[in-house]
Amino acid sequence: MPTLSLRPAWLRTLLPALAVVALSVGAGWWLGQRQLPKPPPVDPRRAALTREAALLQKRIDTLQATPQDRQRLLELLVGLDRKPEAMALLEKLADQEPQQWSLRLMLAELRRDQGDRRGAERELRQILTPRPGQIEALQLMGLLLLEQGRGAEAEALVKGAFTTSSKAPVKPEALGQGLLLAEVQQRRNLPAAAEATYRQLLLAFPTDRRPPLGLALLRQQQGNWKGALEALDQARERSKTDNTNRAALDRLAADWRLKALRQPLTPAGAKPPPAPSASPPAGAGSGPPAP
Repeated sequence: MPTLSLRPAWLRTLLPALAVVALSVGAGWWLGQRQLPKPPPVDPRRAALTREAALLQKRIDTLQATPQDRQRLLELLVGLDRKPEAMALLEKLADQEPQQWSLRLMLAELRRDQGDRRGAERELRQILTPRPGQIEALQLMGLLLLEQGRGAEAEALVKGAFTTSSKAPVKPEALGQGLLLAEVQQRRNLPAAAEATYRQLLLAFPTDRRPPLGLALLRQQQGNWKGALEALDQARERSKTDNTNRAALDRLAADWRLKALRQPLTPAGAKPPPAPSASPPAGAGSGPPAP
C-alpha cells in the first residue's frame, strides 16, 4: 500500500534544492573566511616603543619617574600618534610644575596641531601673563593671532614686550622680540613699520648681523636693490669673524648685484617693481625661527 505524506508535492521538490543552496552558501562563507586578507604584520620597532611607553607610564603612575623619563614618554606618545594621551600627560605635569613654562608651551603647540586654537591661546596666556617677554611663547601666540586674522592684536602684543625690553639699558631679549615684531609687521603688509623696527635694532645692536640682513631682505622684496645691497654689505661687515656666514653672504651679494643689473631702469619718482623673494643663506639667519 502506498504511504501517505503530509508534505505537498511542491515542498518535497523544494527541500532538496534548499539543502543544496544552504550547502553552497555555507561552503562559500567558509571559503570566504579562508580567503580573508591576513592582518598586517606587527612592526617590531613600534611594538618595542609601545612597550617602552607603557613602562615609562608605570613609573610616572608610581611617582618613580625622572624628568628625563617624562620627556621621553612625551616624545614616544607624539611619535606613536597618541596625541590625546600626550596632551593629558602635559596637562597633569604643567599643573604639578607651574614653574616649568616649557611644558605649557608644548601643550599649546599640541593643541594648535589638533586644531584647538582657543585652547592653545589659553595655555600661552598662562605663560605670558607672568613672563610677557618670553620669546617662544610670543612667537607661537603671534602665529595663532595671525592665523585668526587678528594681526593688529599680534603686533600690539609683540610691540609691548619689545618696548619694555628696549628701555635703557636695552635688554638682550629685545633683539629677538624686535626681529619678531618686524616679521609680524611684514606679514601685515606694513613695510615702512618693519623698516623702522629694523633701523631701531641696527642702532641698539651694532655688532649683530641679523638686523641688517632682515632689512636687506625686506628691501629686496620691495624691489629696492640699491638699499638692499647697502644693508647686505652691513651684514657682511658684521660677519667678519664668522667665515662660514661671511662666505654665504658674499655669494648672496654677488647674486643680488647680478639681478640688480638685469632690472629695467625705473623712471624717477616711479615705484620699482616688486622683486622675487629671496631666502637668507643657510646659517645666516635673519631672525628667530618661525613659530
